Amino acid sequence: MSPIFNFLFEQYSTYETYHIVLEIIAVVFGLLSVLFSKKNNILVYPTGMISTSIFVYLLIVWGLLGDMMINAYYFIMSIYGWYVWTRKKGGEQITQISKTTRKEHLISIAIFLITIVFVFIVYQIFDKWTSWVAYIDTVTTAIFFVGMWLMAKRKVENWLYWIVGDIISVPLYFYKGFTFTSLQYLIFTIIAIFGYSAWKKNINKSPQIL
Repeated sequence: MSPIFNFLFEQYSTYETYHIVLEIIAVVFGLLSVLFSKKNNILVYPTGMISTSIFVYLLIVWGLLGDMMINAYYFIMSIYGWYVWTRKKGGEQITQISKTTRKEHLISIAIFLITIVFVFIVYQIFDKWTSWVAYIDTVTTAIFFVGMWLMAKRKVENWLYWIVGDIISVPLYFYKGFTFTSLQYLIFTIIAIFGYSAWKKNINKSPQIL
């Protein structure tokens, strides 16, 4: 094997084959979910739910509590987002792409801070403060919780949270030994940048005054 291949994938030599297959399947559906989100397509939710349900199982097996909580939250918020995105009145969708209001910015800050406190308590209970990674996990969990809530509300700023969280997650997951997931977040970052641009163009067609 080449040194580069070994560097990227050597850690998988100790993994169960079906775990590797499941991770790849979860990554594929995760990528489909983000692509559908960029296109403002409702399929973002069913594809995302498949991905997150697989990751919840894998992360429990791998003992990654913080990452598991993120994916469990994604699954729950996907149900909520699916409902919000499908609501219609007079044949028109009630929830359109829009900018985050001042009130929603305050709620976002509250979600971020509450998540930090919640993860801190959970990590204390399960004695997970064993390395610097736990502190980064706490921050990324809070970032992604806000991003998912804003996406469910169809707020354009949700992409900014995804971009920041994805950038942090690329080296983080590689460090944890999950190369496929790390590559997923690298692609997520690129798609999120284009997603933000696409949603902003959508909003500019009907500018709002907040």
